Amino acid sequence: MSLIHIPTPLRAYTGGSASVEVDGGTVGEALASLTSAHPDMAKHLRTPEGKLRSFVNIYVGDEDIRFLDKEDTAVTATTEITIVPSIAGGAA
Repeated sequence: MSLIHIPTPLRAYTGGSASVEVDGGTVGEALASLTSAHPDMAKHLRTPEGKLRSFVNIYVGDEDIRFLDKEDTAVTATTEITIVPSIAGGAA
């Protein structure tokens, strides 16, 4: 099982868990396993059309999946996946 690290703002949708073990041979399958176990997480990761939201960054180890094979990036039982939401804001 791969491990997905959940950022603090999204932990409310995983019952407070900072990480979740998931099945799957690719990042896409791992994310599907995550949202299957925690359905409320899906709307924060995907658009209504099922595409990964543009402000959600997914890393396998230290590599952004956009520079690998995107959701087809292979994962193994020892792979660590990290979800990093973009953060915007600041003072005017």
